[in-house]
Amino acid sequence: MKLSERLASAGAPGTVRPLVGATAGAVAPAAAPAPASSVAVLEPPAAPAHDAAMPADALAGIKQRAASALFERMGSRFSDTGATEQELRAAAREELVHVIDEEHVPLSTPERARLLRDVEDDVLGYGPLQRLLDDDTVTEIMVNRHDQIYIEQKGRLTLSPLRFSSEAQLRTVIERIVSRVGRRIDESSPLVDARLEDGSRVNAVIPPLAVGGSSLTIRKFGKVPLTVKDLIGFGTFTPDMAELLRACVEAKLNIIVSGGTGTGKTTLLNVLSSFIPTGDRIVTIEDAVELQIQQDHVVRLESRPSNTEGKGEVTIRDLVKNSLRMRPDRIVVGEVRGGESLDMLQAMNTGHDGSLSTVHSNSPRDAIARLETLVLMAGMDLPLRAIREQIASAVDLIVQISRLRDGSRRITHITEVQGMEGDVVTLQDAFVFDFAAGVDANGRFLGKPIPTGVRPRFLERFEDLGIHVRPSVFGGMPVGQGASW
Repeated sequence: MKLSERLASAGAPGTVRPLVGATAGAVAPAAAPAPASSVAVLEPPAAPAHDAAMPADALAGIKQRAASALFERMGSRFSDTGATEQELRAAAREELVHVIDEEHVPLSTPERARLLRDVEDDVLGYGPLQRLLDDDTVTEIMVNRHDQIYIEQKGRLTLSPLRFSSEAQLRTVIERIVSRVGRRIDESSPLVDARLEDGSRVNAVIPPLAVGGSSLTIRKFGKVPLTVKDLIGFGTFTPDMAELLRACVEAKLNIIVSGGTGTGKTTLLNVLSSFIPTGDRIVTIEDAVELQIQQDHVVRLESRPSNTEGKGEVTIRDLVKNSLRMRPDRIVVGEVRGGESLDMLQAMNTGHDGSLSTVHSNSPRDAIARLETLVLMAGMDLPLRAIREQIASAVDLIVQISRLRDGSRRITHITEVQGMEGDVVTLQDAFVFDFAAGVDANGRFLGKPIPTGVRPRFLERFEDLGIHVRPSVFGGMPVGQGASW
């Protein structure tokens, strides 16, 4: 999105009222006057406390005047649709330097650098969140309230020293984010899923649902998608498991990635999708687009919430049904969480092999039970045995990924769905994580996924398709040379 559109979402240059920034001293323009159904325009809050190098009130005043003067000088250029974002940013920085010079206030070099950064973050970015978004080591940002921001780094949660100056500034940033993807958030629709320009997933909840103040959660996605080599290096899975998973995708097995919140299901789904042959037509279906499919022949579909009149909603289930008319070779559903699971299973059972999806559950057996529950949510009066038969015939493989106590994300099971025995769906593990290896001095698990020695039944399908997997992958003595990753 162009910078002119970004600033338009915060308010027209002629009507913007500056908003005093975060702990780092940021300033943000308040949102433009909203319609009656939206959140009311918020007044600038008091400045936050600062260090003793310069009085907080004086520093806050400089920031307010700098933001206002910047908009006055840059108003016409902010709306220049012919300029690139980099050009507009460079022009804004240049003008901001002149504005600060005209203040004639003695500032130390660190104070000047911080002031430039803070005003730029709020006017051109996302206020105190901007430096967290720019930090590649931060994988998740969790704003519990305006003065409490937690971050995840290397699998660990820590409290960030950054914060919003007030609920008003936090609401301004939330509205700026959701407006860019055509979503809305107000008292009549107080929660929303959205995304940033880089695909990072955003969830926002405001009062009255969020009792302690507005809440914002950002699941960051790396600028460069993780690869098989990366996940092997992280210890998420082994080269043998990667060889097996690649063969399963190439053989068009239907695969469900199972795991809890924040375990890395979407990342793993991205890696599995990288094994899809380039000639296949892929249709992806998501609530908010976040998959990073690398192939060229891809159609990306995204659900849509209802409008202010309660109309126009397009659900994941609607998109799954429509995708069947789009001649897909592969259907990738970001996550099944409702009645669309029935349509997905029916697609898997009617010639759309090689489909991929994720589901929230804690084990392969729980994943089967979860799918049963989701199918019942479709509103069809189906007997439980019929649902289980549908699952057993549609799903070929369950890949369970878990976040362990040491913060690492590991594949703990690769499990084949073999069929039915009586009223029970039969499962057989091909790989399980070795928890018995214990932990090292730093509390990191020493174990890794190991083969059970059982050869899956779908190996016959591999042979029919000419797909080779080394016998040593399933345990026993090494045979031949492993795959190169």
